[in-house]
Amino acid sequence: MKDPIDLRSDTVTLPPLNMRKAIARAQLGDDVYGEDPTVNDLERMVARKLGKEAALLTPSGTMANLLAILSHCSQRKRLLVGDLSDIWKWEAGGASLLGGLVYDPLPTQPNGEIAIAAMEAALYGEQDFQRVPAGLICLENTHCWCGGKALSLEYLARVYEFAQRRSLPVHMDGARLFNAAVSMGMDVRQIATFADSVTICLSKGLAAPVGSVLAGRSSFINNARRLRKMLGGGMRQAGIVAAGGIYSLEQMVDRLSEDHANALLLAQGLAEIPGIEISLELPHTNIVFFTLADHELSLKYFLYSLENEGVRVSELGRRRLRAVTHYGVSPEDIKFAVEAVGRALARTRAAALPVAEDFQPWHQEAEGPLEMTTLVP
Repeated sequence: MKDPIDLRSDTVTLPPLNMRKAIARAQLGDDVYGEDPTVNDLERMVARKLGKEAALLTPSGTMANLLAILSHCSQRKRLLVGDLSDIWKWEAGGASLLGGLVYDPLPTQPNGEIAIAAMEAALYGEQDFQRVPAGLICLENTHCWCGGKALSLEYLARVYEFAQRRSLPVHMDGARLFNAAVSMGMDVRQIATFADSVTICLSKGLAAPVGSVLAGRSSFINNARRLRKMLGGGMRQAGIVAAGGIYSLEQMVDRLSEDHANALLLAQGLAEIPGIEISLELPHTNIVFFTLADHELSLKYFLYSLENEGVRVSELGRRRLRAVTHYGVSPEDIKFAVEAVGRALARTRAAALPVAEDFQPWHQEAEGPLEMTTLVP
């Protein structure tokens, strides 16, 4: 039986054979003591690529962002974040719970930007002792919830100039920053210039098994290193993680354009299916959002039917479906996925089930019952 085409996220990527070989050959040491040569090489590489003084390997992007926030801000400060940002929506409120910080979610525009006017309004009257002073501006690039949009250099420059005038640092959640650079046809350093700290993810489109990296000034990274230990992120022979990251940065960046081309194919194919609603704007990078035009159809039954057809997508927000292209997904897979969506939609219409959050699949396949897979962002 053919493996399912998994479009839930680019986090499902599996490392290529040569990356696994590089991991097996990695020179190792104790990274908490600063003695893992492969980790040190990766951190120097990332700092150089992003134009920063230093960098720090972390187990996850969530930890990398939290370390950045805690390193920039003392307690009782306010974070200016987008109300559709990953930091606000999907990172478990770590800055509040662990850092004593207050989130201030500002409206996110369709292109992923937070209007500077909204930031200005959020800072109005800060001298009032009843208000929590702002401590950091957080941007997301590419912006997942807005369909993988890459923020323009012009916008980033304006935000950075505004932040400097207000004596605020800027942190960029760049989990898919290399997707942005490839789509814009520029060096990633040009984008990172307009942020005081930047995180990148190695385990999304770059296909490493695990890991993210935080970059910034040396003093900032030294503080983040101490905080990483406090949060339990100090890994020992972490070169087996770093080796995959080095391979990713050397071999897997240019191929991101293939993912972007496949996302375009997917969006164009879905747009031709009657009953599927999709944004008229073509995807910037590797993320496609769509939904069912008929809101009376059971979305859960559609997801079950689509998985039964051999394709997985995720529901990211109520009735909003996300498909993410990545390493291991071919143009032929995209064609199959489009056809599978059409078949799953027809099957959902034929079932004529009421919309219900507690739908449980009952369909019996020839090979036996198929359990519903839990679909999470």
